[in-house]
Amino acid sequence: MDLSLIQKDILITLITLYHQHSHPIKGEEIAEVIKRNPGTVRNQMQALKAIGLVDGIPGPKGGYNPTAQAYRALNLDISGKEYDVRIARNGEMVQGVKVVEIAFTTLCHPDICQANAKLIGSVKVFEIGDQITIGPTPVNKLLIRGEVYGRDEVSQTLLISIFEMISLPKKPIRYYMSSPLISLRGTDTLKNALHLFNFHRIRGAPVIEGDRLLGIVTMSDVANAIEKNLSMDSYVSTIMTSDVVIAPSSVQLFEVIRSFKERDIGRLIVMEEGRPAGILTQSDIIKVFPSL
Repeated sequence: MDLSLIQKDILITLITLYHQHSHPIKGEEIAEVIKRNPGTVRNQMQALKAIGLVDGIPGPKGGYNPTAQAYRALNLDISGKEYDVRIARNGEMVQGVKVVEIAFTTLCHPDICQANAKLIGSVKVFEIGDQITIGPTPVNKLLIRGEVYGRDEVSQTLLISIFEMISLPKKPIRYYMSSPLISLRGTDTLKNALHLFNFHRIRGAPVIEGDRLLGIVTMSDVANAIEKNLSMDSYVSTIMTSDVVIAPSSVQLFEVIRSFKERDIGRLIVMEEGRPAGILTQSDIIKVFPSL
C-alpha cells in the first residue's frame, strides 16, 4: 500500500501514542507531535479511515485507533508473542519506542560495524550523535551500544555505528551466587561481624534467624557504628538494614543488574522456596561481564 509521507508520519505517531496511552488518540494530539495543522491531520485521518487503516471512535473520549491493517501497511508485527526490545537514549529509556528489527550492514568490516534498527515509534526523538543502547534481544540476549549517525523517517529506521555488543548470560542467578550462605545472627556482636568479614574476606552478610531473613550488615555499617562510638559488644541487629534487596534464584542475571544500579547496592540475597540460599555481589557480576 502506497502512503504519502504525511500519512506515514500520522500513522506512526498514532501507533506510538496508542502504545503509550492505550486509548483512542485525538487528531489534535497527533498534530501537536508532528507540528502540523490540526485540520490537515483531520483530513488525512478521513482518508486513512476510508482505506481501513484507522478506526474512528465517537464521543468526548473518542479519537482514533490504529487497525491491524495499519501495522501491516508499515511492516510492523503485532503478534501476541512479541517481545519488547527497549532502546535507551543517552542513558535514559525512551518510552513508547521499541526496536522490532536489527539489520547489520557492515558486520564483516575490520574497523566498522554498523546496523539499521527499525522502530515502532517515532525516530524524531533521536538526534545525530545520540548514544544509544538496544536490548536485550529475546533469543540471544544481545545488548548493543552505539551512536546514531543517521535516521530514515520514511521507514522509521535508525542508522547506528556500533561500538559494543554483549551477549548477556542466559543462566539464572543461582549459577553465579555465592553459596552456602555466610550469615550472622541478630545476637551476634559487631566484634563477631568484623571477625566473620575478615576471616571469609567478605564485605557484608545477611542476618538470619532459622530460615527467616532479618536484614543485612556491611563493613560500612560497622565502620559507621564505630565512628559513632557504639560498643563493639552491640548486637548487629541494632545496625543492620532491614530493607534487604532479594531476588528469586530462577531470575536471569541481566534482569537483576538494574536493581544494583537503581538501589545503589553492592549485593542482594538470592531466595529459594522463600528461604535465603545465596548472595550475589557486584564482584560476581563484574566477573561475568566486566564492561557493565
